[in-house]
Amino acid sequence: QVQLVESGGGLVQAGGSLRLSCAASGLTFKVYTMGWFRQAPGKEREFVGAIGRSVGDTYYADSVKGRFTMSSDNAKNTVYLQMNSLKPDDTAVYYCAAGRDYGLGSRELMIRGVGSWGQGTQVTVSS
Repeated sequence: QVQLVESGGGLVQAGGSLRLSCAASGLTFKVYTMGWFRQAPGKEREFVGAIGRSVGDTYYADSVKGRFTMSSDNAKNTVYLQMNSLKPDDTAVYYCAAGRDYGLGSRELMIRGVGSWGQGTQVTVSS
C-alpha cells in the first residue's frame, strides 16, 4: 500500500521561504512520478508541480514557476518542494501526489491522473 507523508508546512511572512517534504513508501520510487497539489479554502485542488524520474524532468504551474522548485532524493524515497518568494495567494493545504510513470514523466499526473495522495500539510503566508 502506497503511503505519502508530508511535512514542513507552517506559517511564514510574504516573501519568505518554506521547504515541504514528502516521504514515500510502498512503491517502487524510481518508476513513479511525484508531485504536489494545493487546495485553498473554497477553491478546487490545483496542480503545483511534478518531477519525473529522468534528471531535470520537472513541470510547474505558471503561478509558481520561477519561485518553487522540486527535487528528489531517491535514496530516501523523498521529494521536496522548495518554495521561495511566497505570497498570501500561496496559502493552502499542500498535498503530495504519486502516479505510476507510463512514459509521460513529469506530465503523468496532469494527463493520466494521481494514483495516491498524502494527507496534506498547511501552508499559511501572512501579508
